[in-house]
Amino acid sequence: MSESTSTVSMASTAPRKGGGRRKLSLPVILLIIAAGLALFSLVRVISGADDLTSVGQISGALQLAVPIGLAGLGGLWAERAGVINIGLEGMMILGTWFGAWAGYQWGPWTGVVVGIAGGALGGLLHAVMTVTFKVNHIVSGVAITILATGLTRYLSNFTFDEAEGGSSKQSPRIDAIDRITVPGLSDWLGDLQAKHWFFVSDLGGVLGGLITNLSLLTIVALLLIPGTWWLLWRTSFGLRLRSCGENPVAAESLGVNVYKYKYIAVVVSGALAGLGGAFLAIVSTGIYQEGQTGGRGYIGLAAMIFGNWMPGGMALGAGLFGFTDSLKLRGGAVNVHAMLLLLAILLVAVVIWQLYKKKYIQAVVTAAVSALLFTWYALTDEVPSQFVDAAPYVATLLVLAVSAQRLRMPKANGQPYFKGQGK
Repeated sequence: MSESTSTVSMASTAPRKGGGRRKLSLPVILLIIAAGLALFSLVRVISGADDLTSVGQISGALQLAVPIGLAGLGGLWAERAGVINIGLEGMMILGTWFGAWAGYQWGPWTGVVVGIAGGALGGLLHAVMTVTFKVNHIVSGVAITILATGLTRYLSNFTFDEAEGGSSKQSPRIDAIDRITVPGLSDWLGDLQAKHWFFVSDLGGVLGGLITNLSLLTIVALLLIPGTWWLLWRTSFGLRLRSCGENPVAAESLGVNVYKYKYIAVVVSGALAGLGGAFLAIVSTGIYQEGQTGGRGYIGLAAMIFGNWMPGGMALGAGLFGFTDSLKLRGGAVNVHAMLLLLAILLVAVVIWQLYKKKYIQAVVTAAVSALLFTWYALTDEVPSQFVDAAPYVATLLVLAVSAQRLRMPKANGQPYFKGQGK
């Protein structure tokens, strides 16, 4: 049976609309965003943390979220095809090193391309081990991360160490990629944000942060999110690839080359993680430094899980983690202290929802945690520096804990597949 015929067959047997959750309409999504921004504005006014929604805060959060989002997008590609990619961190490491190595010699855009190739090489290795040789996906991913760490450390000793301005632990300076700012509009939004009006200034800060000092590579990364959604959910190629993660035996019986699609997905996964690594070296810092990924590959994987293996949800998770990281870097203890109030208010809303659902025990526990947070906020002016440093990772754990009940990963994710099972 041809692949085009198999695609029609799978589409005809797909679940009909109405059997799952209702999809949110655009007006509802905009209303949720407006309510969230109003809550942030309320917290800003009460706490006096005016930097909470400033242009600089949003711009910094976006830059910090992009590498995490690219890693999460890479994980989404692999896991939608049924391959767990715990090696995203290692593929990001390869992207940072190869991107910097090529970038300082031949320019930043060449560095981006070579960084993508470095990550793709790690993805190819992961595909060979998991798809062809049936190695446990977790073991393979951990091995790739260890291998990438050792390899880049070894290569730095006779490349960056011998280059002018470099050392065994960092590369020479890399030329910057052009950044854009919308003239006039950016200044006006910045002035609006500086007035600190309720909601209006916060909206100005958010919009201003999205159009101020924006790297061209950031724009490319943002376009990859809707591009991935369209490719995987609106094309026959995407239907075949996702069928490999849901039921590869049925997909093979309908003529899909499961091995081919798994290989494509995992190599693309590595390439996206490599792009995230190149972004770190070329855009975020302008230099390669040993250990600069800082676990962002794992946080990207957490963002993907939080997003329920969907591009939009993954982007939201990456934005949340980037925002928390930016709070730590910019305002430190003051901004993170304000987030205690925000979290306490959100938990009150959760309590109301749990009472509505008649989950009384959970409501009592949640109310107790909310009361503790309100008390902590009221009795202190700032939080300890150790908590500030841990804030992004605490946010990761909290988000995963809250979202765990609604998750549904691809059914065949992580399961070994043997060619010929569907014949």
